[in-house]
Amino acid sequence: VQLVDPGGGSVQAGGSLRLPCKASGEDISTSCMGWFRQVPGMKREGVAHIPGGGGLAYYIISVKGRFTISQDTATNTVYLQMSGLKPEDTSMYYCAADYGDCRSYMVVEWFESWGQGTQVTVSS
Repeated sequence: VQLVDPGGGSVQAGGSLRLPCKASGEDISTSCMGWFRQVPGMKREGVAHIPGGGGLAYYIISVKGRFTISQDTATNTVYLQMSGLKPEDTSMYYCAADYGDCRSYMVVEWFESWGQGTQVTVSS
C-alpha cells in the first residue's frame, strides 16, 4: 500500500491547514487510518485516527476541538483538517494505515503503512 501525504506548509498561529493522504493499493474503508506527528529527538505520537467503516474518531487531548480527521472513500483519501494552529503543533506529520480495527489509542507499531511525511510549521 502506498500512502501519499503532501499538503504541509507554514502558517501563522491561529491559521488552518488541511493535510490530504491519498491511499493506493488498499481500500481505506477496511482500514484504520491515522495521522501521527514527530519532532526531532521526540517519539512519534498519534494525533488522530478514524475507523474505515466510519464511526467515532480518536484525538489526542492537545488537538481535540481544533483538528478533524475525515475520509472520502470515493477517492480513497483521508484528511486532517487543522484549525487554531499553535506553534507547538509544528512537526512532521505522517499518514498511516492499520489494516485491523481502530483501537482505543494509537501505537506506532500497529500501523503497517506510512506516508513519507509532510512538514507543518506554525509561527507565533
